[in-house]
Amino acid sequence: MKDIGKLPHGRESYVSYYGDYVLKRPLPWLGDDARNAWLAKQHRTKDAIDSIRAVNNPIYNVPQMHYINDVEYQILEQRAQGVPLTAQLFNSLTRRQQVEIVYSLAHFLVDMNESRPVKEWTRHKIADELKFARLENFIGGKMARFFTDGEVRYMAGIRDEIGTFEYETRPVWSHCDLNPGNVLYDARTSRLSFIDFAEANYRFVYRDIFSPVSMELGGGRRIYDAYKEIHNDDLYDMPDANNPNIQKIMKFRMMTVLLRRFIKAADDLRVNPANAKSVENNAQKVDFMRDLMAKLKEIEAAVK
Repeated sequence: MKDIGKLPHGRESYVSYYGDYVLKRPLPWLGDDARNAWLAKQHRTKDAIDSIRAVNNPIYNVPQMHYINDVEYQILEQRAQGVPLTAQLFNSLTRRQQVEIVYSLAHFLVDMNESRPVKEWTRHKIADELKFARLENFIGGKMARFFTDGEVRYMAGIRDEIGTFEYETRPVWSHCDLNPGNVLYDARTSRLSFIDFAEANYRFVYRDIFSPVSMELGGGRRIYDAYKEIHNDDLYDMPDANNPNIQKIMKFRMMTVLLRRFIKAADDLRVNPANAKSVENNAQKVDFMRDLMAKLKEIEAAVK
């Protein structure tokens, strides 16, 4: 097979493509500790992949990690087919294809969540998932330098709401990184592939249902309804989507997706830009954050 390209992958790996296979290695300048940490992550990832592949659900695909070479610091994976599941792609598909995607996502989420034992009920505070102190400091500090008084008041209200919201839930085995780049759609087969299980861990049951991919698909209501239809009621209760508490969970979980992006952009704003490039970067970040605020308002309007 011919090597058709090498490139850095994320912050830790080089990847080489060989037809239907992908060979990954740690970046050559990483030290021994970092290389061993990389190797340990690959073993955790393979364990997560093997457990979900053991479910053997034909509705979706999880590419196989064929082997890990500990001596050579190499892994060989099956190459996933398809392109990222973005809003633009999803909206270009037929109604039938969209329904198939929603049910494929729901089947994967249920299989993932139920492939390992479900943990006991606990109370979860959404603010604990965010860099909440950074959000508080930004809204109470430098936000006024870049935004109107009305915009600052609006974000202060969001901060106060989400900062105190808690709900009862159960930790379940989760993918934890369901962004469009990790969910690929193959138009030839109308099939989804799920990749990058490096962050897989126990998280609260609604996290993956209301994920960045759910945002791309227009919100989590359709995915929630499909999940509720498929999942095992004996393991944990899933109230109707019109339940007021579920409506609040849906609202604040979707807001959390946007607030992570908002906080990251806020961290990059420079109060005293050193040059024209920094001024331009600030302007781009402010525009981006205003777009996020508009989407927050859309969620508020859609989910009461």
